Amino acid sequence: MEKLSRLNLSLALVHYPVANKKGEEICSAVTNLDLHDIARAARTYGVNAYYVVTPLEDQKILVERISSHWTTGNGGKVNPARAEALRLINVKHALEDVVLDIRQKGNGVPKVVVTTAKKNSRMIRYEAFREIMKNGEPYLLAFGTAWGLSEEIIKTADYVLEPLDGNTGYNHLSVRSAVSIILDRLAR
Repeated sequence: MEKLSRLNLSLALVHYPVANKKGEEICSAVTNLDLHDIARAARTYGVNAYYVVTPLEDQKILVERISSHWTTGNGGKVNPARAEALRLINVKHALEDVVLDIRQKGNGVPKVVVTTAKKNSRMIRYEAFREIMKNGEPYLLAFGTAWGLSEEIIKTADYVLEPLDGNTGYNHLSVRSAVSIILDRLAR
């Protein structure tokens, strides 16, 4: 299994702009479970960084408070492995800020790869994307909360990954489950 960190991959969990179930653009709330579980999956698969994207100041403060409890507070003393994972978290105002941060860290301008539960004419299969990532360039894999990323983000992305598809016709995974499954598919 090739480590994803050698493939120069970062993650973004986007809370705005995302869609509600009516397809309207909204800002969703940060959840504690997403912070922990996605950070742990990112660390397990060797992802460079995990960005939490929200323009809401109270949500940014919440992310920082939860992260600091596990990285510099008592939580990290009790559970050093959790601290190691949550150190990957960076909070940014917008997806453009994530791209800028990756570039400023000297990793180059990342290609933005989005996920969606809907079929898309531009979608790329996991096998093909694994091959593309071997070029060493930076990639940013963006996941949407609520009912998924806004159409604008999907339209402007460099790549759209094919949707996860179980064998039942039911397709409404939690974002943290989707992140884990997709990272595993990309690391094969």
